[in-house]
Amino acid sequence: MSIPSYQELMEPVLRYATHGERRVPEVAEKIADEFQLTVEEREELFPSGRQRILHNRIHWAKFYMTKAGLIISPAHGRFTASEEGKKFLQNHVGQINTKALLQFPEFEDFFNASHKQNGKDEDEISPTSAQEDDHTATPEEQIEAAYHSLNAALRADLLDRIRDNSPAFFESLIVDLLVAMGYGGSHRNAAEQLGRSGDGGVDGVINEDRLGLDRIYVQAKRYAEENTIGRPAVQAFVGSLVGFGASKGVFVTASSFSKGAVDYAKNLPQRVILIDGTRLADLMIEHGVGTRAHRTIQVQRLDEDFFSEDG
Repeated sequence: MSIPSYQELMEPVLRYATHGERRVPEVAEKIADEFQLTVEEREELFPSGRQRILHNRIHWAKFYMTKAGLIISPAHGRFTASEEGKKFLQNHVGQINTKALLQFPEFEDFFNASHKQNGKDEDEISPTSAQEDDHTATPEEQIEAAYHSLNAALRADLLDRIRDNSPAFFESLIVDLLVAMGYGGSHRNAAEQLGRSGDGGVDGVINEDRLGLDRIYVQAKRYAEENTIGRPAVQAFVGSLVGFGASKGVFVTASSFSKGAVDYAKNLPQRVILIDGTRLADLMIEHGVGTRAHRTIQVQRLDEDFFSEDG
């Protein structure tokens, strides 16, 4: 028997998760026995040789069910079924797959957002589109779709890990990101300026350039996903900028900003940039902060000039 797909693994992963906290290697052994996989199938690696295929597919099954709220992670490296997950497993009829998970608003929002990244409008997304893509897309489109799906998953993982860490870690992360983006001069200089909480409503000041000709005031709020930052918080930050005679500020959060906060920031005489969790994660990926390259794939094209006999 071949290794089950990640969608075929959703039901057994959730089933084993209903019996308490689990780890992927532990569940992999149980699933391998259940599906009667051979030793070779249990140990089969990706061409890169870095990860077992079975473990990877279990991870993706777990990840998607986590976005649906069926699985929770009480500790790093461990997962278990939520109360919603237990009820779903007991009452659901048929295969547990991406289509079945779309009944949960949290997963539908995540699914639609990831497909928008692929260049699709929400109206074009159907419950079966994830499966249809494999059959209708060209190879290049499949590569692009896979790239964006991987980034969407990485973005979600980054934000989960950020929220699991302390406010001090969040401030250090902002230092790393700003330096990676070319601000603050050296890491040491940036770290000396950022992280002084409670200083007049500003968490830190960082040089915009290496010579310190201009400075950027920073506010960093590591909030839970559901805690939206409203206009009053942004107004308070702007008030601090006015008090310092500053014209530029960056407000960073791991959550999101309300529409009122965003609209307010657009019409200020000061230049205030709002960086929400999604944009923060995108910047981290772009500048390699908290991430590293896993694999580079080079796609070759036909060289028409090589085969031309003209000249």
